[in-house]
Amino acid sequence: MSLHTNRKKPWSLWHKRLHKELKRKNNLLPAGSSLLISVSGGQDSIALLQLIIDLQRLYKWKLHVWHGDHGWHKNSKKIADELEQWCKNKQITFSIASTEKNKVSTEKEAREWRYSNLIEQAIKLSEENQEAPCKYVLTGHTGTDRAETFLMNLARGSHIAGLSSLRERRILQGDIELIRPMLIFNRQETLQICNEMNLPVWLDPSNSNIQLTRNRIRKEVLPVLEMLNLGCTMRIASLADSLAHLHSDQYQLTKLAIQAISNEQGIDRKAMTKLPSTVRATIFYQWFKDNDVKPPSSKQMYELGHKIEKNKPPSSIDLSNGWKVKWDKKLITLIGPNN
Repeated sequence: MSLHTNRKKPWSLWHKRLHKELKRKNNLLPAGSSLLISVSGGQDSIALLQLIIDLQRLYKWKLHVWHGDHGWHKNSKKIADELEQWCKNKQITFSIASTEKNKVSTEKEAREWRYSNLIEQAIKLSEENQEAPCKYVLTGHTGTDRAETFLMNLARGSHIAGLSSLRERRILQGDIELIRPMLIFNRQETLQICNEMNLPVWLDPSNSNIQLTRNRIRKEVLPVLEMLNLGCTMRIASLADSLAHLHSDQYQLTKLAIQAISNEQGIDRKAMTKLPSTVRATIFYQWFKDNDVKPPSSKQMYELGHKIEKNKPPSSIDLSNGWKVKWDKKLITLIGPNN
């Protein structure tokens, strides 16, 4: 694998776009921060890594690369070794975690394994340098990934929280955040970045397996949608972003509503019955989550909202793990398994 030749102070439209986004959101990746970058070796993560390396002179970040070898194909060890050498040539600290296909065999298991190891590595880096703790984990997810996730969750009949997944940032654990700076690019653009900058890209054969849902969406569904409506991928990604903001706003407003109609004993039933059924379901959902109670299905939530309406008799409904929601004429209360 040929290695990229260093350039002096590179600056392209790609650098400009990312720099502009980081300036607009100046708390996304603060200057001087310690960044842990998850790099698979594919075009998206390599494009991310190179852009971050080039912008480092402006932001004075401390960079660390992590690679996860899932052991899903025979060349995975070779890719890991070559990627490690590439990072060493750029004087970037490199760490790797390895597993086997019989231990991590599904997309979900692989994702959980990656994030678990990334959290562990971030904690380790923070312990090694407490003056500059590693609070930011970066992945190369693009707008294309966001559109694919939206379509998968839409097909599953997901709630708005699922449709607004792949957010720009979210908490992984404690004060460690997951940041996705590349959502402003699509996969065609990350390929252009790699080509224009002469960057090495390591292809993962599993990305060609259309038995995997995401690959089928990527290779069979999105191309058809793009043929019908050019540029739809990023418009779908933009919709997912808008839904993420809507979901966040809904969360804040729901919290305020719960505070306004509840006390230490429970929720005011009369105040609850004045709200539309959809709002009642949203409040119940958040109220259960706030009390560490697994919410029932959407259908059961609407049924609960109907049962507490005016002129309905006092009653109760059993929830999961021994919890129960009970209501009388005035109050709706949660009763724990030990009460």
